[in-house]
Amino acid sequence: MNLDLDYRPELGKKLDFGIGIVGAGGIVNAAHLPAYRKAGFNVVGLTDKDVDKANRTAREFEVPRVYPSVESLLDDPKVEIVDIAVPPWHQKELVRKATLAGKHLLCQKPLSNVYAEAVEIVEMAEASGVSLAVNQQMRWDQAIRASRNLLNLGLLGDPASAVIDVSILTEWRAWPWVLEAEGLDLMFHSIHYFDSMRSLFGQPERVWSSGASYPGHAATGETRTITVFEYSDTFRALVSVNHNNWTEECFATLRIDGTEGYAAGTFGLLYDYPHGRPDTLSYSSRKIDANKTINHRFEERWIPDSFIGPMGELMASIEQDRLPETNGRDNLKTLQLVNAAYLSMAEHRAVAPGEIG
Repeated sequence: MNLDLDYRPELGKKLDFGIGIVGAGGIVNAAHLPAYRKAGFNVVGLTDKDVDKANRTAREFEVPRVYPSVESLLDDPKVEIVDIAVPPWHQKELVRKATLAGKHLLCQKPLSNVYAEAVEIVEMAEASGVSLAVNQQMRWDQAIRASRNLLNLGLLGDPASAVIDVSILTEWRAWPWVLEAEGLDLMFHSIHYFDSMRSLFGQPERVWSSGASYPGHAATGETRTITVFEYSDTFRALVSVNHNNWTEECFATLRIDGTEGYAAGTFGLLYDYPHGRPDTLSYSSRKIDANKTINHRFEERWIPDSFIGPMGELMASIEQDRLPETNGRDNLKTLQLVNAAYLSMAEHRAVAPGEIG
C-alpha cells in the first residue's frame, strides 16, 4: 500500500485576486514570484525603495507594473491582497496603511520581532475587517505536510517523540539586517520549525531553550540553539539547530515516533541552500504493515513551491469567508513560543508560552 500523502496546498476556485508585492528582495525573486507564477496567481504589480531592483524583478517575472511608492500601490483598485516582504520592523506601518486602504494582507514572518507590536498588527487587521495571514510557509513544506497527514490518519498513533535536527552553514551576511539583531536563530530561522511543530502537534505546555553564539562570528545573536517542547508526560519534541557546521557533513532531518509507527524525512532545501533538492519522507505503520518501510521522494521543494500554500490559503479563506490557517491570532501563538524560548534562555528555566503577553 503506497498511501497518497496528500501534501499539496488546497486552492480555492478563485485564483485571480490581484496581488501587489511590497519588496523586491531575494526572497521575492527566489520564492514568492516563482511560486505565484507556477500556481497561476495574478500579480498586478510591485514596489520597492530601490527602483532599479524593482524594475529588474518586474522584467524578470513579467510583472505588469512597478509602483513608485507603497501609497500608489494601495491606491490601485486592482490590488486586493498586499504581499509584504520586508524586515519585520517595517511591517507595522505598512499594515496600518494597507488596512486603512481595505486591503487583505499576507505578512512576512516574523510578524514582528516585538510581541506587543505583533498584537497591535493583528488588532489593526481585525478592526478593519480585512484578512491577514502570515507567511509561515514551512507548514506547506512537503515533509511537514505529509507527516501531518499521517498523524491525522492515525497511522503513527499517539506521538511520543518528534525531532527536527539541523546542522548547516548559514552565511548570515546575505541578510545584513539580521547581523545586529539581538535574537537571531529563533526569531528569524527556527521560528519555521516552531510553527511547524505547532501545526503538527499544537501548542506545548512548556518550552526549555539554550542558545549560544559562535567564536568570532559576525552576528550578534545566537547561531546555535537547542529547544525542548514539553507536551505531556509521554511526549517531548526537540528542535536542535547549528548554523556553524563548516564540514561537508551537513544535515536537516525530521523524525516522528508514535505508538503505531514512525516518519523520518529530510528538508532538502538546506542541503544546498538556496538551490536545494526535494524533500524525502520514509514511514512505517503497524496499521499498514509493520515490516514495510515506504520511501517517498517529493517532486516539489520548500523553495519555491511551499510559498504557494500561504497565499493560496489566504485567497481560499477570503473566498470562503473564514480565517486562513496561518491567521494573525494563530501566529501570535507561534510568537509566544519563540519569546518563551528566549525567556527560557535568559532565565535558565522552563517557560509556559502563556507567560508571554
